[in-house]
Amino acid sequence: MKTGGQLIVDALEANGIDRVFCVPGESYLAVLDALHDSPIKTVVCRQEGGAAMMADCEGRLTGKPGICFVTRGPGATNASAGVHIAMQDSIPMILFIGQVASHAREREAFQEVDYRAFFGPIAKWATEIDDPARVPEIVTRAFAVATSGRPGPVVISLPEDMLTAEADAPAPRPFTPVTTRPGHPEMEKLYELLNNAKRPFAILGGTRWDEASVSAFQRAAEEWALPVACSFRRQMLFDHLHPCYAGDVGIGPNPKLAAAIKESDLVLLIGGRFGEMPSSDYTLLKSPYPDQTLVHVHADAEELGRVYRPDLAIHATPAAFATEFAKTKPHAVPDWEPRTEELHANYLDWSTPPVSGPGAVQMGPIMQHLEDVLSDDAIFTNGAGNYATWIHRFHRFRRFATQGAPTSGSMGYGVPAAVSAKLRFPEREVIAFAGDGCFMMNGQEFATAVQYDLPIIVIVVNNGIYGTIRMHQEREYPGRVSGTDLRNPDFAALARAYGGHGETVKETGEFVEAFKRARESGKPAIIEIQLDPEAITPVKTLTDIREKR
Repeated sequence: MKTGGQLIVDALEANGIDRVFCVPGESYLAVLDALHDSPIKTVVCRQEGGAAMMADCEGRLTGKPGICFVTRGPGATNASAGVHIAMQDSIPMILFIGQVASHAREREAFQEVDYRAFFGPIAKWATEIDDPARVPEIVTRAFAVATSGRPGPVVISLPEDMLTAEADAPAPRPFTPVTTRPGHPEMEKLYELLNNAKRPFAILGGTRWDEASVSAFQRAAEEWALPVACSFRRQMLFDHLHPCYAGDVGIGPNPKLAAAIKESDLVLLIGGRFGEMPSSDYTLLKSPYPDQTLVHVHADAEELGRVYRPDLAIHATPAAFATEFAKTKPHAVPDWEPRTEELHANYLDWSTPPVSGPGAVQMGPIMQHLEDVLSDDAIFTNGAGNYATWIHRFHRFRRFATQGAPTSGSMGYGVPAAVSAKLRFPEREVIAFAGDGCFMMNGQEFATAVQYDLPIIVIVVNNGIYGTIRMHQEREYPGRVSGTDLRNPDFAALARAYGGHGETVKETGEFVEAFKRARESGKPAIIEIQLDPEAITPVKTLTDIREKR
């Protein structure tokens, strides 16, 4: 006989979980007690949104569900931000929520929420366990749901009395992963389409990749001389210095890259949904009928034909497809090879940082210095804001599992993601980028980095405004500033107050030594870059945007 709390922990252990993220609550004390005697490490976070984002980043970098525990009511609603990220980004994650006791249900008891109703639209599955004997069944199913097809978050509500009740339940077993593979007829058809194409193009996205499949696809692209782009914030799926790489299809893509996709006669879309942001509002591929011949590869059959009608639909995980595609060879030397070389040259030009701009701090040289001193396995994390353009455009990703950034465009992600990444890969450098507004949304998780001695480096790009919103505001309502100015703390002093290392950069030349001191400190560090608000993008100022309106 075991309690529901003990059965939950047993099921996590059986499924290979070695770390959970949480903010404690009295509603699931039985689980916390069971974790006390478990080899599973418990990471105590400072706010449930940050804890859920840490779990998301765990799933994002490993492909295995990140696990988060939060308490009922405000704990659960705080965590919903991380659930929404995981859903839109197709990330495997399981959120466990302490719930009111069964006898108090539907009385609007203290902190009571109907979690099926609340999380139903933003989770892949939301359920509640009312019988401890069913814990092994439901938790095993949760792992299967979170990882199969198009991955996503599962939410499980845990009534307090269920967690303390005892049951004679079966010993939990690990879930069985489900992989869909491309069929022979589909691969034959793809082979025919590619050999008859004149201007093919491949776009990589989504999840369910791993290091081996990324490498396999890279070899295949090289064999076919195939130009390859990565979807928005999926840049770790292809080596940016590989001669086939053409750039990222994100917000404000290289115009030459966008033109090349539109002019292609065959687009091979692998793993991703190619939603509103990477498709430039469904203009690169028109919905529902693209101008180009479309081959769409996706692990979830429901995504094939959902937005775009493909000429060839291949129901397969990206990893399984890449393995099979790597076995193919063109029947002759592709005649589009010069086009691929030109597209890579365009990318190299596009991704070369500018050396000048408004104000005393120039982000271009700072980005170039990071490229010069960081190794290929360094992990970059970030939330949302115009500052992120500096990473997406000018950092050249080389390896898988080096990018933690939400395709949903959620602010506040960078710091908790950096904590998660450093816990999983302690031997690698982890650099978090955040705007001043972005940092203040989950910056308290810097305290978590200090508590667990995680020497992450957070680069806060401080321009004193909600920059992206100000940019749109100046374009739509020039000169009418409203609701976008910020008065910020001294971020370097804040780092020191937490017990970390703090630096302030007011001129470009100060960054090199500041970054060196941050690395050598051995502590979690914040480097505040005081950026002129006029430097709103790498190529445009706020004045440019306002006057061109």
